[in-house]
Amino acid sequence: QEANDFFRLFLTSYPSSDFPVSILQNAIKMTNEPPKGLRANLLRSFASNPIDDEEFFETCAPSRSDEFKRLAFGLGVFHAVVQERRSYGPLGWNIPYEFNESDFRISARQLRMFLEESEGQELPFSALLYTIGECNYGGRVTDDVDRITLRELLRLYLNEAVASQDDREVAPGFHAIPPGPHPAYIQAISKMPAIAQPEVFGLHANADLFKARAETNALFESALATQPRSQSGGSRSAEEIAKDLASSILSKLPGSFDLDSAREKYPVSYEESLNAFLVQELERFNELTHVVRESLIGLQKATQGQVVMSDELEALFNAVLDGRVPGLWMAKSYPSLKHLAGYVSDLFDRLSFFSTWVKDGIPPTVWYSGLFFVSGFNTCLLQNYSRQHRVPIDLVSFSFRVLERTEPVPIAPSDGAVIHGLFIEGARWNDDIQMLDESLPKVLVEPAPRLHLCPAQSSAENPAPSQLGFNCPLYRTGERRGVLSTTGRSTNFVLFVSLPANQVAAHWVRRGVALLTSLQND
Repeated sequence: QEANDFFRLFLTSYPSSDFPVSILQNAIKMTNEPPKGLRANLLRSFASNPIDDEEFFETCAPSRSDEFKRLAFGLGVFHAVVQERRSYGPLGWNIPYEFNESDFRISARQLRMFLEESEGQELPFSALLYTIGECNYGGRVTDDVDRITLRELLRLYLNEAVASQDDREVAPGFHAIPPGPHPAYIQAISKMPAIAQPEVFGLHANADLFKARAETNALFESALATQPRSQSGGSRSAEEIAKDLASSILSKLPGSFDLDSAREKYPVSYEESLNAFLVQELERFNELTHVVRESLIGLQKATQGQVVMSDELEALFNAVLDGRVPGLWMAKSYPSLKHLAGYVSDLFDRLSFFSTWVKDGIPPTVWYSGLFFVSGFNTCLLQNYSRQHRVPIDLVSFSFRVLERTEPVPIAPSDGAVIHGLFIEGARWNDDIQMLDESLPKVLVEPAPRLHLCPAQSSAENPAPSQLGFNCPLYRTGERRGVLSTTGRSTNFVLFVSLPANQVAAHWVRRGVALLTSLQND
């Protein structure tokens, strides 16, 4: 049919001030979302350009034809896997990237081009891994850990075994398709399982529980947002509930730390950088507790009609009723995903920990999760070692020793620190073999063993111990992502911890294993 004379098509990938907003508001909006499921993703990839073009798919160089078809199928599986991992939250990707068909399209064309240009030579996997993993798909990735994950996933589907073997399992329950005509691929893909297990995407079976929990939390948060604030009948009013909660928190909130006495007891010292760190931590907690105290006092007065309920106090009022941590507090707070009750309890525990530190000196084992600025603590440990041993600090890095559960630590070590309070997500620590092991069924997160952060000098001949073994990323919260800092890493990221493991590092990378200092509700 011919188009109407008044039909107009306006295409742009950027906002345009020339396009009337009123037309946009009244127009029909269309989006092109990727299909859900590995089978649906593969069908879409093989039924779209350029794979669906018979000339493109069938006319690769004769000596490379079968290899091209095997690798094209592996590329299709990779494209489906990177998209499906987004539904598993931080276990899949720290940041949910918008991979799309254009990434697959250009990668498929480059795959054929490299294979034809290298005819008679070895397969150019290094070039393919770079162009596809670092440029096409990797160009969207901004997180360093996600970049490592993407690289390991791509190596799984673009390698010599995939290019040369027909009867192999590319993923649990999904077998490679022998080279043949394009319709045979469509037919074989259609017979694949409709629902893929998390193991297909490199994750543990427990990942389904993470996914279900996230969906449930989103549902409850939406339901909570629709609840009325006023109560009828004999139940207490919202103002009374908020006032009582504020009174309860204020009655348990301890006073501010005495900074003058702390500075006198722990003066700035060249030999002990942790003195300055301790005083700075006390200052940060004083600022936080001051905001908490003053805002709750203001809320009490507002609910009693003594002061006007400002926008700030109203936001505090709604957060307290919903059991959320107010944004006013989070602006001065350490990162946390806890609800209000868990956050308040955690805050009191942190204040108690630092009160003990001020009173008795640095503890034998440091509650790492209770620190406000963990990166500052790490830097102080490196500085102490550097100054004590007269080694440039840029040549000093951490080595890591896992302590057994029953190993006593009567005093703080002379170099570094023994830390506790971490959690392992995506795996568990097996005390029997003293290695990282697969998670137990339906156990999402487990406490991590104590670690000795021991500074050590590194050189070209003696690389940093942190470069050996599985380098497990350590994050402040289970959200994992944060703001991209000037170091090129997320503000949520702390450091890589080298852990012994019973499988190769790539396995744990694909599992999404990480150490956390804090859980959402623990």
